[in-house]
Amino acid sequence: MPEERDSGGATQRPLLVLGKIAEILNAFTLSRPELTLREIQQITGLPQSTVQRLVTNLVGHGFLDRAEDRFRIGVRMAYWGAAAGKDLDVLGVVNPVLKDLRDITGETACFFRAEGTHRVCVAVAETRHALRREVSVGSIAPITVGSAGRVLLAWGPGSAERALAEELPQLTESTVTDRDELARLIKKTAADGYAITVGERVDGASGLAAPVFDANAELLGAVMVHGPTLRMPYEQCEAWIDVLIEHAERITRALGGRLPR
Repeated sequence: MPEERDSGGATQRPLLVLGKIAEILNAFTLSRPELTLREIQQITGLPQSTVQRLVTNLVGHGFLDRAEDRFRIGVRMAYWGAAAGKDLDVLGVVNPVLKDLRDITGETACFFRAEGTHRVCVAVAETRHALRREVSVGSIAPITVGSAGRVLLAWGPGSAERALAEELPQLTESTVTDRDELARLIKKTAADGYAITVGERVDGASGLAAPVFDANAELLGAVMVHGPTLRMPYEQCEAWIDVLIEHAERITRALGGRLPR
C-alpha cells in the first residue's frame, strides 16, 4: 500500500494510515454491513479523497468486497477470522464486556446460555450497589421467564416450540403463562432485537437482554442487565437498549460472529 501524504506533502507514519484503515473497517457493523463511499466518509469523518484511496486499496487486498456502489467486509476476512476464533476463550471475551456494561449502567450484567428448558448464568459482573437481586454463575431459571429467557427462545432453533409444548411455570403474578401471549412476545423479541421484562421471574426485579451470535450466525447466548425495578423501571430499561445492543454486538464481533439473515 503506498504511503499517504498530508496536505503539506510530508510522509505520514504507517501507523497513522493503519489507524485510518481501522476507522474505515470499524464503520461496518452487524446493523450496517454495507456502506457507500459517502456513508463511510460521513461515519469516519475522514477526507473524501482519503476514503476513496484507502477503500480502493482495501478492496484490492481483499479486506473489503464491492458490489456496484456499495462495500462490505471482504469474504477473505472470514478466513483470517476462523484462525483467530480457533480455541478462543469465549468467557475471556464475554467477561470484560460485562464489566463495561455493568460500569455504564451501574447494574448487574450477566451472560446466559440455554440448557434444555432452562437458562444458566455462565458469566456475571455484579453491581456495586448494596441493594441488588442476587445472581451468580450457575444460577438456573426456567427459559420461559425473564428477558434472557425470551431472547434464548426467540433465536434458539426449536426452543420456542419445545417450551410452548410444556406447562408454563408461574413464578410471580407477572409471569406470562398464556401460550399464545408468550408466543406473541417471542415473535416481538425477534422483531425488536431485544427483550425487556419487569417482575416476571422475581417480584420487584427488571431485566433487558439481547442476543449474541457465533460465526455460523447461530445463537450463542444472551447478554442481560438485571436489577431492582426501583432503579430499573421500564422507562430506564428502554433508555439502555442501545447500550445493551452495542455491547452484545461487541461480543458477537469479537467472536467473529454474524447476525442470522
